[in-house]
Amino acid sequence: MTELSTSLIHHPYEAPTGFSAPQHAVHKASTVFFPTVAAMRSREWKDKSAYTYGLHGTPTTYALEERLCTLEGGAQCVLVPSGLAAVALVALAVLKTGDEVLIPDNAYGPNKTLAEGELRAWGISHRYYNAMDPKDLEAKLSPATRMVWVEAAGSVTLEFPDLPSLVRICKQHGALVALDNTWGAGIAFKPFDLLPGGQESLGVDISAQALTKYPSGGGDVLMGSVITRDPALHLKIKLCHMRLGLSVGANDAEMVLRSLPSIALRYRAHDEATRALATWCQSQAAFVQVLHPALKDSPGHGNWQTLCDRPDGGAACLFSVVFAPHFSQDQVDAFCDALRLFKLGYSWAGPISLVVPYDLHTMRSVWPPEIAKGTLVRFSVGLEAVADLQADIEQALKAMV
Repeated sequence: MTELSTSLIHHPYEAPTGFSAPQHAVHKASTVFFPTVAAMRSREWKDKSAYTYGLHGTPTTYALEERLCTLEGGAQCVLVPSGLAAVALVALAVLKTGDEVLIPDNAYGPNKTLAEGELRAWGISHRYYNAMDPKDLEAKLSPATRMVWVEAAGSVTLEFPDLPSLVRICKQHGALVALDNTWGAGIAFKPFDLLPGGQESLGVDISAQALTKYPSGGGDVLMGSVITRDPALHLKIKLCHMRLGLSVGANDAEMVLRSLPSIALRYRAHDEATRALATWCQSQAAFVQVLHPALKDSPGHGNWQTLCDRPDGGAACLFSVVFAPHFSQDQVDAFCDALRLFKLGYSWAGPISLVVPYDLHTMRSVWPPEIAKGTLVRFSVGLEAVADLQADIEQALKAMV
């Protein structure tokens, strides 16, 4: 090699193997080299035994997938660019024209709009069921029901369903169960082992999670995961994942890998602070209801106790309040605007506390009977001092009068 550019591109030096450090290496690649044609033809990416193309995985993404399986108790994982992409991948991999999917009425909103938009246009029907009434789910299951979504706790209103009963009903009717496990994050409960300790073997078929939330924890990464235990189901999802060309950036994968070791500590810190604030909010006259699964008056508290109230369980960083009906939307908006530490913004599980007002009328087919009438505001508790967050809510309540 006489030309400098060629010498630099094809430099013979290779770093020695055996380097070990706390953080996993970042491997970036679209092209992956093969030593021979035979190796190119024989390498298999679907079982992670080798590398073929960056889209199908690198040491960085393989490492993250395996650690997420450990977190949730699954066997196989694929990574996608967002939590919503995880929900969409599950639907596209499992459902076909003529199928039906059942979705909780209190599910993550974009899951419902996906069903109302793209899935409906492709001839896939959907119905909503009351997650707090297993009999309602059973009544709505039909021969066309291919999959049922479950979510614990429910989005925004945080009702906690009888998850084992919902899963049993689906199993009895031969429907796949897909869980949005973003709230639980693999910490609050184990989705593939809902009844541990030698009891009945019971678990969901698919667990989708927005890694944007707890696994990342910094409010700066968009990513999702889909985890399974059944090899045939995983292969179906993985092939759909490949055909759609879904991938994540190596630097984003590295950031989630960097955050995972602290997820249990962060989850419990958020949980402790959130319970304290939610309990204090119960004493405030402006709020007619405080929604948090660990509060005994919150819808589904008993279900939460059965599944999550253990030393290694938990209740995440979210709670919602319902303002008394005499407060107008403008007054509630003024309350949110007056908050100083709680920032107006979507998402949760990051270090900074957030707040969002919601119009529940636009989100549910009927007003949930378990929820008091009034304007709802959801808080995401960050890592600030509880006393400071409490003082922030106090001063904002005074500002709205």
